[in-house]
Amino acid sequence: MPPAVEVSHLVKKFGAVTAVDDLSFAVEAGELFGFLGPNGAGKSTTIHILCTLLSPTSGTASVAGFDCLKDPVEVRKSIGIIFQDPSLDERLTAWENLEFHGMIYHMPKSLRRRRMEEVLRFVELWERRHSVARTFSGGMKRRLEVARGLMHQPKVLFLDEPTIGLDPQTRHKIWALMSELRADQKTTFFMTTHSMEEAERCDRVAILDHGKLLALGRPADLVREAQAKNLEQVFLGVTGHDLRDGDASDQEISRGRVRKMRAWA
Repeated sequence: MPPAVEVSHLVKKFGAVTAVDDLSFAVEAGELFGFLGPNGAGKSTTIHILCTLLSPTSGTASVAGFDCLKDPVEVRKSIGIIFQDPSLDERLTAWENLEFHGMIYHMPKSLRRRRMEEVLRFVELWERRHSVARTFSGGMKRRLEVARGLMHQPKVLFLDEPTIGLDPQTRHKIWALMSELRADQKTTFFMTTHSMEEAERCDRVAILDHGKLLALGRPADLVREAQAKNLEQVFLGVTGHDLRDGDASDQEISRGRVRKMRAWA
């Protein structure tokens, strides 16, 4: 079975800024993979390339066995995306948000309706399916975003800070849903997080800085090899203690995301 995600000598430049610098790694099918790094480390740029929202300057990237440059449509069919920033249409109901998503993916009506019920029940929002999204709490909105990301049964689900700002009960629920999906559907999770507690739940983590891969392995192995007390010490040891500004490429990524998402529709 090919890796769920494979990156080889990936480079992405924005003018004089090298956001991703000769990056290579692979994620196995069914793995929970953590992507760590300070602000501006190149995490978002890499994920946007994997999601076909940006094109690399050089190197290759594939998801679910499909080349991100040569087969972008197949990559998009194979992935789900849960961005850090809210992306629901809060004027629509939960049901309408999912229906719109299913239509974008050209899901047949009968399949779309069946999946809408399945995922809403899965995230425990079935009873609120006709409620307008703006009336939902932050945790409910996040669960609806998870449901939307699962509508087309993706092989790989990308999550950008999936539990940021959520209360402990909702974080626990999100992690329980992820565990269930891995067990039942062998879904691969590719997650960015700044929470070392969450990173320690991952099968493996990759630590980036300045676009380069600095460490890769199981959290416990990285802690042991560095003779550190915990993963946070490992992280600070390889990335330093200096405060960071945001990614210099953030504005370009945002423009690219809007252009690509319009193209999907």
